[in-house]
Amino acid sequence: MFGPKAYIHSSRIKKNISQIKKNISDKNLMLVVKANGYGHGAINIVNILAKDAEIIFCTFSIVEALEIRSAGIKNNIFLFSKLQSSWIGLALENNIWINASHFDDLKSLTDYYKKNKRCPKIHLKFDTGMTRLGFDIQDHDKVYDYIIHNSFLPVEGIYSHFSTADEGDPTYVETQLSRFNRIIKIGKQRGVSFKFIHCSNSGAILNNYGPSFNTIRVGMLAYGVAPSDEVPMKIKVEPVMSYCGPVINIRKVPKNTPVSYGGMYVTKKRTNIGVIQMGFADGVPRSWYENGYVSYKGVKYKIAGRVCMDQFMVDFGDTEPMIGDEVLIFGKKKNDFIPIEDIANKTDTTTYVLLTAIHGRTEYIVQ
Repeated sequence: MFGPKAYIHSSRIKKNISQIKKNISDKNLMLVVKANGYGHGAINIVNILAKDAEIIFCTFSIVEALEIRSAGIKNNIFLFSKLQSSWIGLALENNIWINASHFDDLKSLTDYYKKNKRCPKIHLKFDTGMTRLGFDIQDHDKVYDYIIHNSFLPVEGIYSHFSTADEGDPTYVETQLSRFNRIIKIGKQRGVSFKFIHCSNSGAILNNYGPSFNTIRVGMLAYGVAPSDEVPMKIKVEPVMSYCGPVINIRKVPKNTPVSYGGMYVTKKRTNIGVIQMGFADGVPRSWYENGYVSYKGVKYKIAGRVCMDQFMVDFGDTEPMIGDEVLIFGKKKNDFIPIEDIANKTDTTTYVLLTAIHGRTEYIVQ
């Protein structure tokens, strides 16, 4: 395909996981592969790592989880989304762990169990400050009353989610930690224990929040990208993806030639304008043209004018690339390196937004 290509470096994600494991000791590792593996291709990622049977893959939707099972992956899978009664059976049949975040969830699971004499493994989710899914913290006794009374329910885990773990100020994280630890302590006092206790995400791992929990969830860090610019990267990782696009046309134009929509970019001298066959429909941020550049054979060249839906232009100066040569948009490939973090900072967005915008026409090449 003559269009955008996402090169997925298998050796890098294996090394990243190894580096993370060194820092978390013997804790259980959950790898988040939702949103198509943060744009990397979920099936690509799980196929690379599935030989490590201890890794638990985390998805958001039941559809994502079933796609992984259809690919022949045997690892445990944990589902983040709100429970729907309609797919409890599918989760059970495919050994997909689910979460209960509301009393309605517990009732649905109880009803299912009583009818079928079994149900999927369950993790309880408490809202400690994200104000998203989760039991209210003041309802912990009611939750424990319920699962003690319905002890047949296979409740194996408990978790929450930090809302500011990848930011510099630890104040609110400490508040959430205090709330979560109290819920766990009360559970122990009531004779309720959990095989999996998790709250830590990539930012929390880097900041060493919640070191007593026996399970960690890692997302962006595993893909070799900083979760934010406020967290020091204490673990050495490399970008797993190199995102590239092909040069499909070169035109030598005179000085004062307007380029792209609105004529916002005007050439300052006689120069080579190259057309790259990818655009904002493929995940190249439209506003990146203001300060943006690509890398070609180790040299950076400025994006010329507004990024179009399907293409964008580059001012190559005196350089004349061959048709079919590729430029690097972000990542690291041979002599070319553009941190996606730089693009996120300069376009006032996040690395999460940039990566998950990659879809559709992109060809994935696993190396």
